[in-house]
Amino acid sequence: MSASLRTFPDNPLDTIRMLQEELAQTNREVLMLTLELEERVDELRVAEERYRRLAENAPDIIYRYEARPQPKIAFVNPQIASITGYSPEELYGDPGLLLEIVHPEERPLLESILGGESPTGSMATMRWRHKSGGLIWIEQHHVTVHNQARQVVAVECIARDITERKHLEEQFRQAQKMEAIGRLAGGVAHDFNNLLTVINGYSAQALSEMSETDPLHEDLGEILKAGDRAAALTRQLLAFSRRQVLQPQTFDLNDVIADMDKMLRRVLGEDIELVTVLAPRPAPVHTDRGQVEQVVMNLVVNARDAMPSGGKLIIETAMADLDESYFQQHRAVIPGRYAMFAVSDSGHGMDEATQARIFEPFFTTKPVGQGTGLGLSTVYGIVKQSGGSIWVYSEPGKGTTFKIYLPAAEGVLSVAESSEKAVPQARGSETILVVEDDPGVGKLIRAVLQNAGYRILAAGNAQEASAFVRSESIQLLLTDVVMPNTSGWELKEQLCALRPGLRALFMSGYTDNAVVQRGILDQQTPFLQKPFTPAALVAKIREVLDQA
Repeated sequence: MSASLRTFPDNPLDTIRMLQEELAQTNREVLMLTLELEERVDELRVAEERYRRLAENAPDIIYRYEARPQPKIAFVNPQIASITGYSPEELYGDPGLLLEIVHPEERPLLESILGGESPTGSMATMRWRHKSGGLIWIEQHHVTVHNQARQVVAVECIARDITERKHLEEQFRQAQKMEAIGRLAGGVAHDFNNLLTVINGYSAQALSEMSETDPLHEDLGEILKAGDRAAALTRQLLAFSRRQVLQPQTFDLNDVIADMDKMLRRVLGEDIELVTVLAPRPAPVHTDRGQVEQVVMNLVVNARDAMPSGGKLIIETAMADLDESYFQQHRAVIPGRYAMFAVSDSGHGMDEATQARIFEPFFTTKPVGQGTGLGLSTVYGIVKQSGGSIWVYSEPGKGTTFKIYLPAAEGVLSVAESSEKAVPQARGSETILVVEDDPGVGKLIRAVLQNAGYRILAAGNAQEASAFVRSESIQLLLTDVVMPNTSGWELKEQLCALRPGLRALFMSGYTDNAVVQRGILDQQTPFLQKPFTPAALVAKIREVLDQA
């Protein structure tokens, strides 16, 4: 056994002094180590405080789930309460609460994540239940922590509330669906309006030439009335997103409500009683009748949805003078005389918070997948575009009333085209090039205009039209907007290159933005909406020619 023995001085005092010096040096080293350790602890404390502050103030849920030695929530930031309604203390006290919060269908997914079966760093989307019962969409990223034995020790997660994003995605899908339906409706309306142009045109032409004592006079009149109702139905079937051709006219709100009565009763169903209270005198407005019909339809459909178990719907019309005192309470209204119609239901009503948002695009109180939240925003846009205002009065459990105020019009009310007995004497002798790809419509137009004295050149496409322009003196081009290969607008540009200054009148059964995007539906461009009557066609032709 060998050992190195330390030697000390022979003098005991020297030995004591040596040991004291060594002890002092040791104390100095211990003190330095202690100070350094305290400094490192302070740094760790500051770092921990910094990261804890970041975690606690983060907008997302941050939590650590420990699987060993006992399953528990080791940390969760306060954001859990604002997103789920559950406090951190509730999750600390009940380790199984987290699995109860998740939607039953997604529970196996969360179990696999907390069990370390899901790949670390991956992302999962799932539904959680708010403490109040509502559903929350959560997007969760996680990292799995292992010990040296490769056992799962913990799972650290960041969970983000993406409920609003999910709602927006659903609204976008609904909007795309409505856009597709709108395009389909636009195509159907185009073809249907071509057919109605022929039906109504020949009916009006025959009726104008027939004696009122003829046995077929009344039957033919009924055909024409049915055609007019079909034309109105086509306008009402257009999707809310269509940019209709504005056709302002002066008409009576009473007539609109009366004409829509049967259709509204079919929309409401037998379990809802419809009552109309019309003003004893006309309620004239000057705006687009089709858009007013759309406002009525949207409000009625909205009221129907508010009465799932049936109820009562009242539509009223009246004249109203909105004075300065009303203006003080409703700053958006310009004082003056208005024609008003109101739609009142006995449904479940709305609270103030809901009323404050009902005109916002995409806002809806209906379940997901039912409605786009664009109905009332469309109503609001149409009313404002017409220079009017809209007000809502509602209380939970006491129903809802929408009041629409449109500026009252002065002058003669427009007469329905179906009431015209004869083609006006707006005759002429000019040469008109008619370009229409629908043979039935083209034949009717030729007959009507020839009867009015015009010289007609008929073409079915752009090539035939170009040949006529090169060889004939033409005063007016009458063309459909949407045709195969070449649009009416493109045809007009081509023909103007051959014959500068050539005037054009466009016609179409389309009323959606497919026509608008061709740049022809501004206020300066002559346009005739299908279906039209012979009287309207001849009058419009004469109007455009006289403008030249």
